[in-house]
Amino acid sequence: MKQNFSLFILACCFAFTSFAQESYTLSGTITDASSNETLIGVNVLIPSLNTGVVTNEYGFYSLKIPEGTYELVISYLGFQTISESITISSQTSLNFKLKESSEYLDEIIISQRSDGLNIKKPEMSLNKLSINTIQKMPVIFGEVDVIKSLLLLPGVSNAGEGSSGFNVRGGAVDQNLILLDEATIYNSSHLFGFFSVFNPDAIKDLKLYKGGIPAKYGGRVSSVLDIYQRDGNSREFKMQGGIGAISSRLLAEGPIVKNKGSFLIGGRSSYAHLFLKFTDNENSAYFYDLNTKLSYRLDDKNKLLFSGYFGRDVFSLSRNFTNTYGNTVLNLRWNHIFSDNIFSNLSVIYSDYYYGLTLGFVGFNWDSGIKNLNLKYDFDHYLNDTFQLKYGLQNTYYDFNPGEIEPIDETSGINYFKLTNKYALESAVYFSAEHTISEKLSAEYGLRYSGFYRIGRDELSIYENDSPVVYNEDRDIYEEGQPIGTQTYESGEIISSFGNFEPRLSIAYSFNDNQSVKASYNRMAQYLHLISNTSSPTPLDVWTPSGPFIDPQILDQYAFGYFRNFKDGTYSLEAETFYKDIQNRIDYVNGANLIANNNIERVILNGKSRAYGLEILFRKNEGKFTGWLAYTLSRSEQKTPGRTPVETGINGGDWYKSNYDKTHDVSITASYEVSKKWEFNANFSFQTGLPSTFPTAQYSYENITVPVYTPRNSNRLPAYHRLDLSANYYPRISSEKDFKSSWSFGIYNVYNRKNAYSLTFRENSDTGVNEALRLSLFGIIPSVTYNFSF
Repeated sequence: MKQNFSLFILACCFAFTSFAQESYTLSGTITDASSNETLIGVNVLIPSLNTGVVTNEYGFYSLKIPEGTYELVISYLGFQTISESITISSQTSLNFKLKESSEYLDEIIISQRSDGLNIKKPEMSLNKLSINTIQKMPVIFGEVDVIKSLLLLPGVSNAGEGSSGFNVRGGAVDQNLILLDEATIYNSSHLFGFFSVFNPDAIKDLKLYKGGIPAKYGGRVSSVLDIYQRDGNSREFKMQGGIGAISSRLLAEGPIVKNKGSFLIGGRSSYAHLFLKFTDNENSAYFYDLNTKLSYRLDDKNKLLFSGYFGRDVFSLSRNFTNTYGNTVLNLRWNHIFSDNIFSNLSVIYSDYYYGLTLGFVGFNWDSGIKNLNLKYDFDHYLNDTFQLKYGLQNTYYDFNPGEIEPIDETSGINYFKLTNKYALESAVYFSAEHTISEKLSAEYGLRYSGFYRIGRDELSIYENDSPVVYNEDRDIYEEGQPIGTQTYESGEIISSFGNFEPRLSIAYSFNDNQSVKASYNRMAQYLHLISNTSSPTPLDVWTPSGPFIDPQILDQYAFGYFRNFKDGTYSLEAETFYKDIQNRIDYVNGANLIANNNIERVILNGKSRAYGLEILFRKNEGKFTGWLAYTLSRSEQKTPGRTPVETGINGGDWYKSNYDKTHDVSITASYEVSKKWEFNANFSFQTGLPSTFPTAQYSYENITVPVYTPRNSNRLPAYHRLDLSANYYPRISSEKDFKSSWSFGIYNVYNRKNAYSLTFRENSDTGVNEALRLSLFGIIPSVTYNFSF
C-alpha cells in the first residue's frame, strides 16, 4: 500500500511540473547581512501581481511569475525592507542580504505580519514568538524561558508552578511533539519545570501548532512545537551571554571558512547549589546544557549542517536520593537544491532521553530511557505562484528501556533486575499542498500515512480471555490478571502492527485584506505513551510503545476562527473555537503500580478523552505600548467505561475532568518603551484551579481512619493568579560592532500570592479537627540579570 501511495505522489509531482513549466522561476536564499544567517519566514512579494511567498526553514524561496519587469518587495520583522525593480525573461536566481533595522527595538510583535498575508494564509491555530519578544518577558529568577512564554498564549497552560512541560487545548504533556532542529525532545524542562531546556541565545525561530497541523508532522495528538537553532555567524567572531542570580550562559559563534562555513556553541549552567557547600545543607539541585551547530556551504546548491544538544539535571537529598535526567540529540542534515523550484532536506537524527535514580537508603540504582534513530527526506516543490507541494518520507527506530535496577554495592539487599527492552519502527509518507484557489480563497490540504510496528526481541504474557486486567464484580475493583503462559518473539519479528491515514485540511476565506474566516480539520495518530502517575512519590518518565493491549491514540480535531487586523495592523484579533476527540487514551486502575512493572498492561485501561473551547487573542502590535490579551474558555474531560455491561469502569464510567482542565485562563502581557534606554514589561495570569479529588467523609475500622473520597477530579484547587514586572535598561545605544550590554530587573509574583501547588488533609493533633494544608512553592522573588554581546 505504501509503495502505491508513493507512486501516486510522484505522478502528481510530474503532472503538476509539466503544467507549470510555462512560467519563469525566481528563486534564491535570503540571509542576514551581518552574519550570513539564513532567515525563516521572510516575505517575498510582487505587489503588482498580488502574489508572494515566504522563505522555508532554510531561507530558500521560489516563485513562478510571467515574463516582465516587476517591483520586488522583501520584508522581514526587525530588518530593513528591500524594494527593487527586476526583469524576468528566463529562470533567475537572486540571493538577498537583509540589514538589521535600527528601530527593531520599537516593536514587540507576537506574530510576524506583512501586508495581511497572515489574514489570507490558511494556517490557523498557529502562534509564533520572536526571541526579541521572549527576552523581554518577566520570568522567575530572571531566566529567559521559552516554555514559560508559551503559557501566556491562549490554549496553553501547565499544571502549576514547579510542573514540567505544558498542556495544549486540554492535552497531556506527552501529547506534544517538541522538535529542536527536527530532533525530538522528550522532556522540555530543567529542575522539574522551573526552567526550559532551550537556550534563548541559540534559537532562531519558534512555532507552536495547536491545530491545523501540516501533514509533515506526526506522532503526537495535541500540538507541535518546532524550534530551529541559529546557524552561527560566518562573517566574524561574536560572543554573547548573561549572568543571573542562579545561572549564567555564554555563546560563541564565528566563521570556519569566511562567508562559507560557521560554528555556534553555547552553554548554560546553574550554580546556586554551590552556595549550599558553605552550609550544613547536603541537598543539591542544578542543571547544565550545551548547544552546538556547524554549517558549511559546499556550493550554491548544497549545504551541510550538524547540530547537537546535551543537557542534564541533578537533584539530590542528603546523598540518599539522587535524580539525574536529560536529553541528548544529534542531527546531520544535507540541503540540496535540485532545481529552481525543488528544495530538499535529508536528515539523520539521533535522540536519547535518560532518566536515572539512586536511592542510597534502599541501596540501588535505577536507569530508564528512550532512544530513537530517525531518517527523513523532505521536499519543497514550488509548482507555480498559486500552488506549492510538500512531500517526504520518514522512518524512526525506537529502543525503549523501561527500567534497570542494580545494587549500589555488595551490602545492598537489592538484586539486579532488568525489565525487558522494547523495540519499534515508525514510518510515514506524506504530501501536502498550499493552494491559492482564488483571490479570496486559499487552502492547505494533505494526507499522511503512518505505520507502526512493535518488533521483538521480547517475551509477552498470555492471559485468559486475552484480558490482562480482570474486574472483580464482588469487590467492585479491577485486579491484575494472572498470566497463563508466555509467547516469545525473536529479534526483528513483528509483534503487532498498526496503520493510519491522517488527512489534514485548512481553508481561509478573506473578505478583504484585513479580515477572514478560517477552518481546519486534523486526524493524527500517536503510537507512544508516557507511563506516569503523578501521585507517585518519585514519578518516572517511562515511555512505552503501542502493541498488544495498548492501542495508538487517534485524534480528530475541528477548529473554526475569525481573524481581523485594525488600523493597518496596529491592532489584531484572533478568535477560535475547537473540538478535540481522542480515542484510546489510557488511564490507570486505582492502586496501579507503575514502577518496575514488566507487565504494564495489567494496570491500564483504554478510554477516550475530549476537549473543547473558545480562544481569543487581542494584540497591539505597534507603538511604544505593545502587548496582548489572551483568554481561553475550555473543558477537558476523560472517560474510561467498563468493557462489559457489569463493569463500572473508572469513575463509574462517567466523564470526569482531566488533570489539566481549566475553565478560565486569562493572560495579559504588556510592554512600554519609555526611551531607547528603558522599557518596562508586565505579565498577569489568572487560571481556574486544577481538578483534584478531596475526601468528604471518614470512618474508623479497627482504630484505623479510612477516608472516603469524592468521584475522581470532582473538586478543584483554589484559583491561580500572579503579577510579574520587569524593566530592561540599555546603558548605551551603540553601533553593531561595539560592546553591547543590558540589565534586566524583575519581580516575580509582585503581591506575594500563595498559589496552591497541592492540598493535603490531616487531623490536627491538638484539636482533633480535620484540616486542609496548602503547599505553595513560590512567593515574591526579585531578580537581576546582566546581558552582554560583542
